[in-house]
Amino acid sequence: MSPELAGKRVELLHELIPSLSKIAVLRNPANSSEVVAAEVTRAAAQSLGISFLVEQATAPTDFERAINAIKSTGATAVIVLPDPMFFTNRGQLIGQLGQARLPSIYMETGFAAAGGLMSYGPNFTQLFRRAATYVDKILKGAKPADLPVEQPNKFELIINASTAKALGLVIPQSILLRADEVIE
Repeated sequence: MSPELAGKRVELLHELIPSLSKIAVLRNPANSSEVVAAEVTRAAAQSLGISFLVEQATAPTDFERAINAIKSTGATAVIVLPDPMFFTNRGQLIGQLGQARLPSIYMETGFAAAGGLMSYGPNFTQLFRRAATYVDKILKGAKPADLPVEQPNKFELIINASTAKALGLVIPQSILLRADEVIE
């Protein structure tokens, strides 16, 4: 679902920062599944007149270099594409993006709970519970080929108001009203 949600993340950042003129995507080049998401994000940004760049990090030791490169280009916001390495090291990544004063949006809700500015994506806890029902059906004899393929149908917008305040951002009422959760 990442490519389909990429445009929405660009729109949310643009609504939060109307003067946004350059956005960066942070991705792990080892995760080839996010190539399409980066291209969809590029198209969404360009449709809003926002210039776009991709910066890569393959390990936590790359975060500082990548963030410095993003800052040096004049990008003023970051979309962090989903990746297990980013998730595992989210505290460090969020901390370094915060020190650089770069508003960022993520797919996984755990990032906003850990201090990231915003997340927009499926509720992974619900997805894992749904997967457990599939496992249960298979263990009870259902053939996997007979089970329907499901995709998430609910997406959550989570805002971390404390992070917004620390970055000097005022979250517009239009975003707050759509938020599923606002972390104070």
